[in-house]
Amino acid sequence: MEIKIYISGAVTGTEDYMERFEAAEKKLTEAGYSVINPAKINSFLPVDTTYKQYMNMSITMLSMCSHIYMLKGWDESLGANREYGYALARGMTVWHEEA
Repeated sequence: MEIKIYISGAVTGTEDYMERFEAAEKKLTEAGYSVINPAKINSFLPVDTTYKQYMNMSITMLSMCSHIYMLKGWDESLGANREYGYALARGMTVWHEEA
């Protein structure tokens, strides 16, 4: 089975989320994994995209994956908590960024 990893973490209320998601994407890609970086992909959506629409897009991307990679601080994010719950409900493998 191919491992495809979705990166999950806090976006709203953080200023460095693009850098954090990019660093995780680089690390996971260099380790040989197929990676979905929702921060990068969602950045191409129109500026009037709503939070609900962003989350719908994110859950769709997550549904394409076998694994979820939780960035440090994810538990402070409502969206990341929703993604985590979705992953658990579907029996996905959960990886956590090292502290």
